[in-house]
Amino acid sequence: MSVMDPDPTSNVYEPHIGDSRQYMRDIILGVNDGLISTFLLVSGVVGGGMDATDVLLIGLAGALAGMISMSIGEYLATKAQGEVFDAEIALEKIHLRDHREDEKDQLKEMLANMGLEEPGLDTVVNIINDNDEAMLNMHAALEFGVVDSERRSPFAAAFASGTLFLAGAAPSIIPFAVFDDTTTSLLAAAVLVGIGLFFVGAIKTLQTKKRWSTSGLENLALGLAAGVLSFYVGKGFDWLITSF
Repeated sequence: MSVMDPDPTSNVYEPHIGDSRQYMRDIILGVNDGLISTFLLVSGVVGGGMDATDVLLIGLAGALAGMISMSIGEYLATKAQGEVFDAEIALEKIHLRDHREDEKDQLKEMLANMGLEEPGLDTVVNIINDNDEAMLNMHAALEFGVVDSERRSPFAAAFASGTLFLAGAAPSIIPFAVFDDTTTSLLAAAVLVGIGLFFVGAIKTLQTKKRWSTSGLENLALGLAAGVLSFYVGKGFDWLITSF
């Protein structure tokens, strides 16, 4: 059975994810970066011998700095990407005006590469070529991967990344506000961050349709391995400083 043949056992139309899909990168990056980088920070300074109050202050400063940095960086990166696409589309308008036949041949080649064959290929190309807006939109989509409905807002991307970074940082910081003992605080942070990492890895499969347990464990393993490494790096710096 071809992949496009109807499946007689399936009678439910499953809708697509919707407008949030283009921000999935920002959501996962923001919360994961907050979880992992803040845990690495507090693990390193605990390994370096600091007390709970100092770790709390450093964690808060790191979380706020990370939120601001993520927001600004994501805003500028998304805005720059949009400006690059705008410039490419503006140039494409000139190409369509001054080199129409070349652009028509290019469209024909792109559609052929997608599997469209003669005799329908020429018919489709001619129909599109007769409409300037359709011609521009087809080139934008096929040549640059730009579809207006999929373009990302710099403000939305910045908000998602920054806010979720701060949310991801919270599990690493809160225990140091509750417990005076840094070992207890770090263990509590490790548990909370571990739960958060597994949850983020698992919940994204609601959209990716992958196996939730595998995705959750992958996220958890990478985050905690980085935390252990950071702790012992801090220990190593503490040993170097106190030994010389």
